[in-house]
Amino acid sequence: MQLRRELELLAPARNLEIGIAATDCGADSLYIAGPSFGAREAAGNSMQDVERLVSYASKFGTKVFMVLNTILYDNEIREAERIAREAYDAGCSALIIQDLGLLKADMPPLPLFASTQTNIRSVEQAKMLESLGFKRLILARELSLGQIAEIRANTEVELETFIHGALCVSYSGQCYISERIAGRSANRGACIQACRSRYNLEDSRGRVIVKDTPLLSLKDLNLGDYIPHLAHAGVSSFKIEGRLKNASYIKNIVRYYRALLDKYIGEESEFCKPSFGKLHGGFTPRPESTFNRGYTSLFIDGSRGEWRSGEIAKASGELVATVKRVVPERGGSSRIEIDSFARIENGDGICYTDKRGEILGTRVNVATPDSIVVNDTPDLEEGTKIYRNFNRLFEKELENNMPKRLIDVKLDVIASRSSIIIKALSEDGVVAEAELKGEFDAAKNSERANATIVSQLSKNSGIYLFRATVITEDETPFIQVSQLNALRRELAERLDNARDVRWREIKLSGTIEKGGGNKIVKNLAPVNGESLSFLANSSNRHSEALYKELGAASVAGAFEIDPPAEAELMRCKYCIKYELGKCPSEGYRGKTDEPWYLVNGGRRFRLAFDCSKCEMVIFG
Repeated sequence: MQLRRELELLAPARNLEIGIAATDCGADSLYIAGPSFGAREAAGNSMQDVERLVSYASKFGTKVFMVLNTILYDNEIREAERIAREAYDAGCSALIIQDLGLLKADMPPLPLFASTQTNIRSVEQAKMLESLGFKRLILARELSLGQIAEIRANTEVELETFIHGALCVSYSGQCYISERIAGRSANRGACIQACRSRYNLEDSRGRVIVKDTPLLSLKDLNLGDYIPHLAHAGVSSFKIEGRLKNASYIKNIVRYYRALLDKYIGEESEFCKPSFGKLHGGFTPRPESTFNRGYTSLFIDGSRGEWRSGEIAKASGELVATVKRVVPERGGSSRIEIDSFARIENGDGICYTDKRGEILGTRVNVATPDSIVVNDTPDLEEGTKIYRNFNRLFEKELENNMPKRLIDVKLDVIASRSSIIIKALSEDGVVAEAELKGEFDAAKNSERANATIVSQLSKNSGIYLFRATVITEDETPFIQVSQLNALRRELAERLDNARDVRWREIKLSGTIEKGGGNKIVKNLAPVNGESLSFLANSSNRHSEALYKELGAASVAGAFEIDPPAEAELMRCKYCIKYELGKCPSEGYRGKTDEPWYLVNGGRRFRLAFDCSKCEMVIFG
């Protein structure tokens, strides 16, 4: 009999509170940073909070992965080892790393996942990382379904891919523009997000082609329509980006994908869910109503589309109206007459672009179907689009109308005049038993008494949804409702205790371990015989030694250690030529006066177009 393949929904946890919210909304796994070395320096957590999150999530079989996905300097290796050991002691189920030097460090026996920062874009890179002992590869966002399937056909490790969230314009792990501009390394969690800045695009003669526009800012990823395709291409973990996002965003997006995955798993017997508990009640997810820059499926179907976020690099949200005219009112406010596509409410946040190209954001004071009143006097053209980037009522619903994640528990109730014995078996195999002894009167109406026992026990207590079946050995006893309710609560407590004992035994026995013993294979392409540049991100003696064991002729220091005078700061699947309709591969034959330059604050970044690979390169 063929085993069903697990499809995992992996959610970000900026902190303990958000991790619990993601769990409650159906996440199968979470990824979180400890106190240091996570690729979002503003999203660190104490190990005590990590352990609390593991304890909470484990009740549902939800796993917690620790991110240690920055490159490290020699004087940081020991601290990274200590955090890794504490993650193991806390019950984390894996470590997500970028720095290959950690493969030669003193690490605990936890599975290692290769971060998307390891730049997994080819079969060769995937096979190399698999040979080093990684148990999971987190693929580059820019891959097509065909490329994912090719990696699946040539490897046996788990494959994870992003399905939702912000997109870096550069291949992950290969962006150095933040370090060049501000000395803040993206590979060390300190990216300044230069790709969201506004630039002039100039040609070789200094003529401005495009003025003051966020030319490198991409829309957000949304692959909700591609869940079946990704599963059949070989993806087993579906990852949501967002370790800097707030709780309402995580709740909304996690529940959205939980519903999509549950629907698909319910239709396909080949797949199953790795955690436990179903969602009951609560808000209806609306991915367009929380932070987004507009959505794209990027290159997943192997073709290009409009990937740039337009004039707005921050959250634009959902399109709700267009402007008919602006009528100034007293006190500096204005009434904007609109054609609306959705109901706008008092207190909603909106944004629009005025005639000067400036992006303005404000709150709505008064809303009607035909107009909104705001506190400024914007100069807007007729037809200007109005976006809602803060939905007050939906935010309130996300806060106050959470679903309940409940684990199904089957109850076998054996009732007699002398006792009532209840045996509980939860969907994840945890057992418990409770008994009430006494001399009970016979029920005058046995059918009604049985129905009462079933209805009072078949309710939820704590995280459990009980479903009771009654077996009577003789006359049906009459049992008070208060006694049945007490038994149900007692069973919930005993199931909690049994689950806690099981989790402690797992932690103490080390059965959380699934791997370790990373094997190094020498002379394996694509490293063999090469002289590796700063693009290898080698920032410590361990990573240098590993690359040399793999056959590298020489290994340059990371950009953060020894930056070249001029360097490839970004390599992108995104292409400005394509976005502007000037791609020669698409038939454009006009004059372009290259090289082109991106200009911001007196800095000039030269663009090159590697058309053989269909990539754009930014130098500086």
